[in-house]
Amino acid sequence: MPPSFGTSGLRGLVTELTPDLVTDTTRAYLDACAHGGSVMVGWDLRPSSPAIAETVLAAIAAAGLTAIRAGAVPTPALALAAATRDCGAIMVTGSHIPADRNGLKFYTLRGEITKDDEAAILAARGNDWPVAGTPAPVEDAPAVAADYVARYLSAYGSGALKGLRVGIYQHSSVARDLMMEVFAGLGADPVALARADDFIPVDTEAVAAETRAQLAQWCTDHRLDALASTDGDADRPLLCDAQGRVVAGDVLGVLSARALGSDVVCTPVSSNSMVGMIPEFTAVHRTRIGSPYVVAAMEAALAADSAAKVTGYEANGGFLTGFDAQGPAGPLAALVTRDCLLPVIAPLADAHAQGLSIADLVAALPQRFTAADRLQDIPTEASKAFIARLSADADARAAFFDAGGPEVATDTTDGLRVSFEGGQVVHLRPSGNAPECRCYTEAPTQDAAGQLLARHLEKLRMALTRSATG
Repeated sequence: MPPSFGTSGLRGLVTELTPDLVTDTTRAYLDACAHGGSVMVGWDLRPSSPAIAETVLAAIAAAGLTAIRAGAVPTPALALAAATRDCGAIMVTGSHIPADRNGLKFYTLRGEITKDDEAAILAARGNDWPVAGTPAPVEDAPAVAADYVARYLSAYGSGALKGLRVGIYQHSSVARDLMMEVFAGLGADPVALARADDFIPVDTEAVAAETRAQLAQWCTDHRLDALASTDGDADRPLLCDAQGRVVAGDVLGVLSARALGSDVVCTPVSSNSMVGMIPEFTAVHRTRIGSPYVVAAMEAALAADSAAKVTGYEANGGFLTGFDAQGPAGPLAALVTRDCLLPVIAPLADAHAQGLSIADLVAALPQRFTAADRLQDIPTEASKAFIARLSADADARAAFFDAGGPEVATDTTDGLRVSFEGGQVVHLRPSGNAPECRCYTEAPTQDAAGQLLARHLEKLRMALTRSATG
């Protein structure tokens, strides 16, 4: 599949992200989107990212604009720096997908691009811009990481996590050193775990069983109160309690929004339905999957009421703040892009202030449980065709789904989400940025959600394998 825009930016095989294509897409962004005449460029730690970033910087400079090199920094740190400087930004990252793939994420003066911006970029491509020579004349922005760290230390203060022993699963996250600094600055005792020299594609939304077992073992071995990590470009969080149990991203979203005093929440249809049961939230807007859709919903909510305390999050845990919030020690400015640190720090600090563990905080929420995973190396068109057939044919759904009760509702906002009598939910969807088919489940207990997921992943594997072999 050639490079294309998915749920969050352009993605494709590194071999297909040629200098010509990267230059063309960068110049299209410069023509189509508001950037104020300056664009900041950052990248993750996958091997192909620095060279792609230099091509992007050269294209910006060749257009007569100010190219700013941020270096290897988290995506939310780049977005914060661009917002502070009032300029555009491009992040070179493939996020959580394997190292043979990479991509570009774009930011305008108002933040992360929307689907309208994406359409404008696509319409502006194809002008056959020459690839500019490198190295390009650029400015350097050395304070990007430091300013991102300061954001949390100033808002939460040096005692927010005092006395907590927190493991930091470092792997190849671009935020691995920065997280150690932040947690130490908040009073915790951070413990570095499993730093990797090679790129590891950690998907915080679909944590493999062997990884979960390792997380739990680390918590036991190092007597941890919690364990934190991120995906490759650090816009998705991972948080475990003291027993090493992963707290789902959409649960972190609920906890974070409540801790910040949010009253309007925007989140995709795949997120845990408990969000609609939280009395502090006066409005919940459900969207298609992908941060551009969440951003658009947040913008619409703020347009309807500029005083609304709007937040957004995805099932992967990426958290977006649409209003200037107040932390325990100081202000926390809006940041309308997926962040990894806030949805870890906010719940931990809230629990610690109440004398609770993170497990206690989670246990007090309405008891709805989710699970998610995906089949890899599945052609997108095969997933789309199979899900379209199920969506159109009630008999095909009855034959495929096994949820212990009859179907009571379907939702085709994004893929196919089917609700069953008894509270079970199964949601199938082609990935927007990789050849994968994702499956999300929800049930009244965690075991039931996990069993529902296991059954339907196997059924999905069999169905798509039969389809591939004719």
